[in-house]
Amino acid sequence: MIKEIYMKTISLFSGAGGFDIASFMADIPVAFSIDIEEDCVETLKLNKDFKETNLICGNLADYTSDNIKKMSGIEDDESFIIIGGAPCQPFSKNGYWVTNNIRKGINDPRAKLVNEFLRVVTELSPDGFIFENVESLLHPTNKSIVDGFINIIEEEGYNYKVIKGNALNYGVAQKRKRLFIIGTKGSFISDEPEKTHGDPNNLLDSYLKPYVTAGEVISEFDTEELFEEEEVISGKYQDELKEVPPGMNYKALTEWAGHPNPKFVADKRFWNFLLKLHPEKPSWTITAQPGPWVGPFHWKSRRLRVPEIAALQSFPKNYRFYGSRRSIQKQIGNAVPPLMGKAMIQFLKESIEANFAGNQLVNQS
Repeated sequence: MIKEIYMKTISLFSGAGGFDIASFMADIPVAFSIDIEEDCVETLKLNKDFKETNLICGNLADYTSDNIKKMSGIEDDESFIIIGGAPCQPFSKNGYWVTNNIRKGINDPRAKLVNEFLRVVTELSPDGFIFENVESLLHPTNKSIVDGFINIIEEEGYNYKVIKGNALNYGVAQKRKRLFIIGTKGSFISDEPEKTHGDPNNLLDSYLKPYVTAGEVISEFDTEELFEEEEVISGKYQDELKEVPPGMNYKALTEWAGHPNPKFVADKRFWNFLLKLHPEKPSWTITAQPGPWVGPFHWKSRRLRVPEIAALQSFPKNYRFYGSRRSIQKQIGNAVPPLMGKAMIQFLKESIEANFAGNQLVNQS
């Protein structure tokens, strides 16, 4: 008789819980979550999914891997995975980590938090892991970080997949490219996580559903009851924003677009300047710290409301956030879209389960 495998998750750099919610969606409960930002941890505490999760506000570097395992409550014979989206920014070197002889290649001063993720993975040896980051981590200037990461996990016995994904393909109403490095000590069930959505103009004979549009997920929040003071637009470019058609940016007001009285010069501004959503198209990437005239704005020429930006990231409708408007925008903008994360975790989970079942059959023969 084949026994089922039961897994739990340890979440590092949890933020507002986008990746954690993805784990719950994939039926893997999160046993432990840690983040250095107090507002993020308070957000997790507000949501019932985390009632059984040990939530820690602190610096991951201050916690030994053994302590993390103990606080998670995961027993030595239990299966578990580690997930996390470590920010890759210019940090100082983490000396104790880079001096270990198996950690060659991770000597880039920007890799401090990547090192912390690797430290916990290599010391706890989970059944699998998923590391999430921006796609630009694959840029040649970051080659030492990625090469070092792969070198370490291979030495630890992990097979891996590097997935360049777009949230659009997993049911998120948003163009958002992200990088995932997925590792397991067994084999993978396929080359990549299964996509569920595709370009509606190219779906002939396809099992994929059309991309989810912004209007589909946020139109219900356009009511007077959900008005937010922060959504009101005023100031230097308020009239210009109103003139931009849905789905366009400032370039609609240039000579390039045939505007009779050009207000701007094409390609002289950032592309998301006065950028406006179209209700029948997916959203552009939701940012963590947008400037006053940086979109995407609502097609009704206002800033997006909190439940709207959360929905565009595919957070559950009843998900609650703690903190100021600025803090909440940052939390949501930095999050892994839950539906995208679910696809990655489901892919890893099914691979681990297939390996577990295969090993049982071998042992029984």
